[in-house]
Amino acid sequence: MKIAIVILNWNGLKHLKKFLPSVVKYSDKNPIYIIDNCSIDNSVKFIKKYYPNIKLIINSKNYGYAKGYNLGLKEVKEEVYCLLNNDVQVTDGWLTPVIEEFDKNKSVVIAQPKILDFNEKDKFEYAGAAGGFIDYFGYPYCRGRIFNKLEKDKGQYDQDIDIFWASGACFFIRKETFQLINGFDENFINHMEEIDLCWRLSNLKPSLQKRFLFKSVVYHLGGGSLNYNNPKKLFYNIRNQRWMLIKNMDLFKWLSPTLIIIQFVNLSLAFYYFITVNMNHFNEVFNATIQNSIRINGSKINILNKYYESKSKSSKTKHYTIKSILVQYFLRGRKKFSDLT
Repeated sequence: MKIAIVILNWNGLKHLKKFLPSVVKYSDKNPIYIIDNCSIDNSVKFIKKYYPNIKLIINSKNYGYAKGYNLGLKEVKEEVYCLLNNDVQVTDGWLTPVIEEFDKNKSVVIAQPKILDFNEKDKFEYAGAAGGFIDYFGYPYCRGRIFNKLEKDKGQYDQDIDIFWASGACFFIRKETFQLINGFDENFINHMEEIDLCWRLSNLKPSLQKRFLFKSVVYHLGGGSLNYNNPKKLFYNIRNQRWMLIKNMDLFKWLSPTLIIIQFVNLSLAFYYFITVNMNHFNEVFNATIQNSIRINGSKINILNKYYESKSKSSKTKHYTIKSILVQYFLRGRKKFSDLT
């Protein structure tokens, strides 16, 4: 089996210089592709000069994560994709556990490695850690990371397990599965599109597995494209969470108690940023809330109707084990995955 290692890049020259050598060194004979989202920082010139064996796919403009991959992957022929951020350092043998798992178990269609912090290599990294889950309300968390609380890797999560979602920082998926689910939802642009894809797959084909494979290890810089404290990241996370819930749960637009609770949480967060005079974050939370409202009741309603039609043809799997990670974390003080009930 060949795995296509596919890196989406936009003005990431400094990351390519730093992290691409490990990918080339430790990927054996598996082909490497770079999908470039119309960079203007000499990324393409650098790749052509120093890595002529890497296959370049050039998009006509910066389409973001979701559409950038959707377009570029049409030119990739291998049967398994590894979607890899340009700020990830891979390790010797990182592909072996993945290839073995995909070869022996045809029901496994999505996987992720152990993702550790590039700067603090004994800590889990925010984007995926040791496998992703969501609560009833669609808030994501990971083994090794809940909100901004990161655990040290002491081997406590060294088990291959089924997960609900795999991290987009290093996301393995069979080509036929990616095509079956019609790729990423391009309305997301950036953030949470991998969670949405995994959820849609669970609804469509509940028997298919998504796995965390602990013997595969990578180190992620984190925030290389959009820093975790960047208010624009907050915008995408709030907007896309609601969009994901509407698509994948049996919700009835604004009348759903779930959406009302989410709306209350978002408005409370906006109020917090307002009274602390953090106006950049306030504006992004407010804008995300308003844009979601327009998506539900305005120009995007035709898209939603299509999703409601498609949902009637698929099953509704239980997507959560924790009802509310907010309650667990903030009210009950459970800061680690192993503490959750």
